[in-house]
Amino acid sequence: MSFRRSPQSFTHSGTKLSSLLHQSIQNKKQTIPNSISLSKTPQFQSFPKTINPNNALDYFNYMILVQPIPPISSFNQLLNSISKLKHYKVSIFIYGKMNKAHISVSPNLITLNIVLNCYCELNEMGFAFGVLGLILKRGFVPNNVTFTSLIKGLFTKNKIREAIRLFNKLVLLGIRPHVMTYGTLINGLCKAGKIKNALRFHENVMNGILGLKFFRKPNSVCYSILIDTLCKHGFVSKAKELFSEMKSRRISPDLVAYTSLIHGLVFVDLEEAKYLFVEMIDEGFCPSVMTFNLLVDVLCKRGQLSEATRLFDLMIQKRKKLEALSYNTLMKGYCFNGKINEVRDLYTLMVDEGIEPDVGTYNVLIDGYIKIRRVEEAILIYNQMINGNIMPTKFTYNALLTGLFQKGDVLSAQKLFNEMPLHDLTPSSCTYNILINGLCKNDCVLQALELVQTLEKKGVELGRNAYNSLIDGLCKAGRMDTAWDVYTKLFVKGLKPSVVTYTIMIHGFCSKGLIKMADDLFFEMMDNGCAPNVVTFNAFMRKGINIAPKMVELVSKTVEGKVDPDASTVSLVVDSLSKDEKYRKYLDMHFMFRKSANHQ
Repeated sequence: MSFRRSPQSFTHSGTKLSSLLHQSIQNKKQTIPNSISLSKTPQFQSFPKTINPNNALDYFNYMILVQPIPPISSFNQLLNSISKLKHYKVSIFIYGKMNKAHISVSPNLITLNIVLNCYCELNEMGFAFGVLGLILKRGFVPNNVTFTSLIKGLFTKNKIREAIRLFNKLVLLGIRPHVMTYGTLINGLCKAGKIKNALRFHENVMNGILGLKFFRKPNSVCYSILIDTLCKHGFVSKAKELFSEMKSRRISPDLVAYTSLIHGLVFVDLEEAKYLFVEMIDEGFCPSVMTFNLLVDVLCKRGQLSEATRLFDLMIQKRKKLEALSYNTLMKGYCFNGKINEVRDLYTLMVDEGIEPDVGTYNVLIDGYIKIRRVEEAILIYNQMINGNIMPTKFTYNALLTGLFQKGDVLSAQKLFNEMPLHDLTPSSCTYNILINGLCKNDCVLQALELVQTLEKKGVELGRNAYNSLIDGLCKAGRMDTAWDVYTKLFVKGLKPSVVTYTIMIHGFCSKGLIKMADDLFFEMMDNGCAPNVVTFNAFMRKGINIAPKMVELVSKTVEGKVDPDASTVSLVVDSLSKDEKYRKYLDMHFMFRKSANHQ
């Protein structure tokens, strides 16, 4: 195979390249870039480090005209500059022009490596190995750059075995693999999901089993690739081992290693994740906003507000740049714990730091005030948000509607709901559920029923929670016939009743004295694989009904594997039946019942 010509697919690919070639052939005069001036005896002048690919051919034509002709290193610089801009086809074309021009300088190993890498980047591995053959034919010895490009290209083509064989061939040829080659192989194995292979290879290298003599041991980048992959696949313990190993070998972890391990540890060992976060800052690394927010969010959700605040203050002390999202995350944590004053302080600090509050900031504030039932202040913040041309989201309306219904202000809630289209917002199933539930809780059941019927006619699909809210409202209003109609239509809509649905209906029947219907529904729910809960049994207990037979039936269904009650229900059933002498014979079943429940 000759490399004096480029593949046909490369010489006629892309309008810009074809145009460039056509112009160069048709133009009798050799065009020179404006930045280059020629005297009567042209001499080579250096070109910028970054070259516009559109002028690449002009530079090449200029270089082959000047006297003396520039060394091959200058041509390599031109090819390398273009390939770094990912214009691989242009580099290959100019290489072909070099061969056709019969210039006095010949391509060297660096030249051929650049061309080989271009073919690898284009996934043209056949041509890449052809260049390898040319390297050998011309008496050059392939080096780490050659093999690294080929290994990377093979992994891109998902030819994993071939890549490993090539690496082994590199060793057999007596070429000492460079850390870059090692990193390429490890990265390729990890991206291909061959984690065990990557680990085995790493361990063999570090233990000297392969007999490889590196110029230097794998660096932090190599370790980071492994640590990141292990954490993403849930092998956090092994990632910790590698992290300790790199430290013991006096290889300083980089930002990727720290970040990957923190993300892996945050849900497994929060204390260790915090320690690493502080260590990372002390080592001079700037954590990403995502890492900081994740750690603070988990701390807040676990009630460790003081720790979350400590990390926040540490970031401020170290003059690390925080974004609105970072403030929002900590503010949300304070809201979750009802500490609205701290939320206001953070908001003030945020503004003082010159950080513009976004819709997330206002949503946190609104939700925080709603949670402590200070609806008027939430409305004020909403108005401030609108006046500041910050568009609300569905979350904004859901929070405000919840607060207004809790306050009993149905008219204001309906007015607010009607504003949603003004901001190009379509109510979600959650929004409809809040609206239906709010109407029912405020003695507007018929209005809620009318709304549901209207939505159904419009083809709006409501979730099971919305129907549960309506059924609950109808039952509490004593309209059991209508509630039963809504319940039976759930099956037609393909919505399977939940334990909440059944329990609402059972409570409704019991409150009306319709015990037979409540009993039938109780056994129906278990036949449908839905286990009753403590609230379900309470409906019968309030009416003074003996629930022991129902509990025995639940035990039987559980042992058969037909239902799966929760822990609180198991505790109630076992405790109740153990106290009744008539059911002592079921004690063995109780043991099986406990055993079944423990395997949930």
